[in-house]
Amino acid sequence: MTGAADRLWCPLCLLPSGWAEGVLLDVDDTGTIRRIETGAPAAANTQLPGAVIPGMPNLHSHAFQRAMAGLTERSGGEERSDFWSWRRTMYSFVGRLTPEQVEAIAAHLYVEMLKAGYTGVAEFHYLHNPPGGGRYSDPAELARRVAAGAEAAGIRLTLLPVLYREGGFGGGPLAPAQQRFRLEVDEWAGIVAALAGASPTRTAGAALHSLRAVLPADMADALAAYDAICPEGPVHIHIAEQEKEVAECRAWSGLRPVEWLLDGVPVDRRWTLVHATHMTEEETRRAAASGAVAGLCPTTEANLGDGVFALPGWLAAGGAFGVGSDSNVSLDPREELRWLEYAQRLVLKRRLVAGDAAPPHALGAALWLGAAAGGARAMGQACGAIAENEAADLLVLDTEHPTLAGHGPDTLLDAWVFTNAGSALREVRVAGRRVVEDGHHPGEDAIRARYRETMTELVQEL
Repeated sequence: MTGAADRLWCPLCLLPSGWAEGVLLDVDDTGTIRRIETGAPAAANTQLPGAVIPGMPNLHSHAFQRAMAGLTERSGGEERSDFWSWRRTMYSFVGRLTPEQVEAIAAHLYVEMLKAGYTGVAEFHYLHNPPGGGRYSDPAELARRVAAGAEAAGIRLTLLPVLYREGGFGGGPLAPAQQRFRLEVDEWAGIVAALAGASPTRTAGAALHSLRAVLPADMADALAAYDAICPEGPVHIHIAEQEKEVAECRAWSGLRPVEWLLDGVPVDRRWTLVHATHMTEEETRRAAASGAVAGLCPTTEANLGDGVFALPGWLAAGGAFGVGSDSNVSLDPREELRWLEYAQRLVLKRRLVAGDAAPPHALGAALWLGAAAGGARAMGQACGAIAENEAADLLVLDTEHPTLAGHGPDTLLDAWVFTNAGSALREVRVAGRRVVEDGHHPGEDAIRARYRETMTELVQEL
């Protein structure tokens, strides 16, 4: 998808410096904001019908898992239901997916994301190989299918091909279903190189699945290869999601996962530490100081019983954060932010936990802007803020909607984030181009029909 040149006039617009009235955004043909003028007349410019805020980058998604929603909420009988039993169900499901189904699921998912206010997504893509083993003639076959889904939807994409090579800490055989994930380091680097810089709204980055799936030597080789392709590109890793994972890492190395990573790898602002749920205070301080983004996925972390990220310590240490939909059981960035804040309240038994770092009546804005900035860094793209030389990825909120009516700038984002006001989203624009209007995506009927067909095929096979 290319950008759209236009002059967009906003009656009310959330800039990095705060709310401003009469804002004119001069957007070039790449979809980048080149000039911002405040106090400007509407004149003959394209007028956006409401309050304009930056779109939300989704920093962590597994697209195919959207099709699993509703299929994993059953007890395994006497077996304890936890992350590991859920993972076995996921392996069984993923073993059947065809390239056509992967594309159909991704396209529908990304339309749903756009309609909820996500304007970009970092897709943590670890499904590479055919069912039953072997390789596709094009090793990037399934990655290209995901990218095609993003193109059909019109969402900004950073595709993160995942290196996944081992079955446990220190190495071990992969389960049969995990063979669909395995690549040699050079194959993985080839996929990244093939997809990086594909268009102004679509590129690739690097993902190392986890310390339990990538040996230190392979990690070093992969990072060296990646630096030659994308020396400034983003790097993502699952880390310290489960207590069992922490225990197994200590048994293997004598160190906790985040501790091992910070000691063994030059973690910096390029990195996104996905989940990082179980950190000590010292790990939290060190990880925040590295500049890495905490990739938080509260609805999935709750669904899987991971635990609660220690947000107050992270914010106190100056840590950056963003939110993602992960397993895609929920596709609303506001719900992720509510869960992020509400889980803290339940643990600490007090209110406005993230608000300690925000001025009065600004918690919603602080959460939204913080997550948008962190998500943009995780995507490695110039988005996440309404500013010069940033992408025109915009949400237009209907200030006449009952949920937002009467709210001024001080409370507008509080009302948007902390209520269920989905229909208040009037427009969604990516790179200046309108992709959702009044809750409708222009391609959604055909995309939805193909998704229904895919789901019917998959569920009947269960």
